Amino acid sequence: MEDLKQIIRDIPDFPKKGIIFKDITTLLSDAASYQRMIDMMSHRYIGKKIDKVVGVEARGFIIGAALAYKLGAGVILVRKPGKLPSETIKKSYQLEYGTDTLEIHSDAIKKGERILIADDLLATGGTIAAVVDLVNNFAGEIVECCFMAELEFLNGREKLPQDKVFSLLKF
Repeated sequence: MEDLKQIIRDIPDFPKKGIIFKDITTLLSDAASYQRMIDMMSHRYIGKKIDKVVGVEARGFIIGAALAYKLGAGVILVRKPGKLPSETIKKSYQLEYGTDTLEIHSDAIKKGERILIADDLLATGGTIAAVVDLVNNFAGEIVECCFMAELEFLNGREKLPQDKVFSLLKF
């Protein structure tokens, strides 16, 4: 895992002073590393009968779509307001300074479908907690929330379902 972690570069003071941003684009642009990361993540879910993978805008689409392909599952997009063309369900949630909203198509998940929620990074957990609420509206079964990386010091997993969080890389 250390070799994958070393590919991710730190960008100091982005998006604001005092924050060290974990830039995953360096890992994504390296074909062998990207394939290895997706293979390692998908291996965890082989045989778990995942029906759909929920990818969270925007980098979660990159992770979620690749996982869905490897698992033979469908892909669901969770987006910012006004980006999905059909009827949606919305969920607003708190950010550090204000609120944000996410949407999912109102017919995206059937009752009882086994759902994997995928994103690139678990930080404070607010965004994924909102996605969990959206999926729970459908009575889908959340198999797990999976992340390429987790910033453990931010304690984001505390906002998510107990024992349903997996992060490949931890910082």
